[in-house]
Amino acid sequence: MRSEIIRLALKYSRYGYRRITALLQQDGWRVNYKRVERIWREEGLKVPKRQTKRGRLWLNDGSCVRLRPTHRNHVWSYDFVADRTHDSRPIKMLTVIDEYSRECLAIVTERNLKSDDVLDCLTEMFIRHGAPEFIRSDNGSEFTAKVVRQWLSNIGVQTLYIEPGSPWENGYIESFNGKFRDELLNGEIFYTLKEAKTLIEKWRMEYNTFRPHSSLNYRPPAPEAYLN
Repeated sequence: MRSEIIRLALKYSRYGYRRITALLQQDGWRVNYKRVERIWREEGLKVPKRQTKRGRLWLNDGSCVRLRPTHRNHVWSYDFVADRTHDSRPIKMLTVIDEYSRECLAIVTERNLKSDDVLDCLTEMFIRHGAPEFIRSDNGSEFTAKVVRQWLSNIGVQTLYIEPGSPWENGYIESFNGKFRDELLNGEIFYTLKEAKTLIEKWRMEYNTFRPHSSLNYRPPAPEAYLN
């Protein structure tokens, strides 16, 4: 067990002992987190402190409590993440999550993404998962473009835009993007766009089907995807 804990800690360097416990239990080990924590400390294992703080999920003055999701396809969130390949050329990623299930529905990776690319992504997601009741984003031009708003309105999806400079109002996607950057982007050098797409999609599938989530009682959001 000690060897397995060390192996998992090395492979998933951003996981703490509670997530490692969940992985051990998934593999059939009969162990609780207290025993794993003891071995964890004996072996000197630790997760480096994160430098980002968790933001609040409501407005600064308390005037508007955010809409909280109550079921799948109730509220989706989407946002952009930026990075660069080894040659310093930019890459842009569109991340889409279901706020209730925490499932990452898509990460679209290209050199550049515009409003038409947002529409293409949403169209594919709506066909695959069904349309959500609401979709939340910031006020970026790709999300507020007239063609995007009109298309969403035509199919009955209501838009929720956060206040400028208030990322805590989009806490679910901000939290996801933080994990995405911490667990993958900060630790990988992408030499080509194709390599970036491959590794990012591999991480997305692992996030959905394998990674234990503390908010889901240390279960992955979409383990059934293994069967698809």
